Amino acid sequence: MDRAPGLSVRLKLTLSYAGLLMLAGALLLAAVWVLLLRYERDAIPPVGLVPNLIIRGDSLTALRLLFGAFAPAAASALAFLLVFGLLGGWLLAGRMLAPLTRITDATRLAANGSLSHRIQLEGRKDEFRELADAFDTMLTRLESHVAEQRRFAANASHELRTPLAITQSLLDVARNDPNRHADELVDRLHAVNTRAIDLTEALLLLSRADQRLFVREHVDLSLIAEEATETLLPLAEKRGLTIETCGEATPIIGSHALLLQLSTNLVHNAIVHNLAEHGNVWVTTCVHAKSAVLTVENTGDKLAPEVVCTLVEPFLRGTERTTSDYAGVGLGLAIVKRITQAHDGTLTLTPRPAGGLRVTVQLPAV
Repeated sequence: MDRAPGLSVRLKLTLSYAGLLMLAGALLLAAVWVLLLRYERDAIPPVGLVPNLIIRGDSLTALRLLFGAFAPAAASALAFLLVFGLLGGWLLAGRMLAPLTRITDATRLAANGSLSHRIQLEGRKDEFRELADAFDTMLTRLESHVAEQRRFAANASHELRTPLAITQSLLDVARNDPNRHADELVDRLHAVNTRAIDLTEALLLLSRADQRLFVREHVDLSLIAEEATETLLPLAEKRGLTIETCGEATPIIGSHALLLQLSTNLVHNAIVHNLAEHGNVWVTTCVHAKSAVLTVENTGDKLAPEVVCTLVEPFLRGTERTTSDYAGVGLGLAIVKRITQAHDGTLTLTPRPAGGLRVTVQLPAV
């Protein structure tokens, strides 16, 4: 925004300090002048103040002589206060505004794309320190968000490029080998295209959750979790897993479609990343003081805490990036995290001591 040039804050503070000092000096001199007038009516002024005043009966002459002696002294005092106020105010304003200069410099660096700079203003807590600390916190979060978006863009580009490259390879093979069976080629192209569509829909859902473009309504999280479990029950039975659901009614306000996607992703993730046989999945809902909690646990391999912390990153599947027949597109828990944040909730991932993962979604209850 273009603005007309104006006085700096330091100059304004300097003029304010000097003006206040001049006003205080003028009031003080006025009080002294009133006291001298009262004293002149009752007694002869002291020797040296008005040396020529001897006759007390002529009050007008005494007043003129008194003013003639007082005015130069008052003018000198006011001139001294003006110079002292301007110099002292300029130095004091500069010292007080020094932290603001550092904050301004850091803001310019951030505006130019440098998010690694921090103000780190030292000293005791005051308004400037609170502003600097808040700005440092904002820069930290912004830098983390930008880094996450860059990683996400790079991973998304890689994941989207893979099905396109596979499609191109299949078409090249079919062109160079006219005798190749067409049905096999069509099936493989269909599978690759389906995966590309799923990935694109997941990216759109992720963007929708980030922008909070959904209608909020009264829903029951326990019913949504049951719906997701019933949908994925055939997949669990095919893999020889047992799903147990329990809990109470958990009324919340949110998007039914997004919360169903959240529950489906969690249950699907618990089914896919489980034991090869005789695995279990537990889906539980409950209500705490002011929150509704959805917990999904599953058996599986033991996970290190440092691995669990990375599971919500897009396109990461545990310690590997390989896919299976049942694996998703690598955005399951990333979508869960964004949907949870869009509903002002918290997502907690905890490795189970016996192996597997415990995922807890805590949302504000009605």
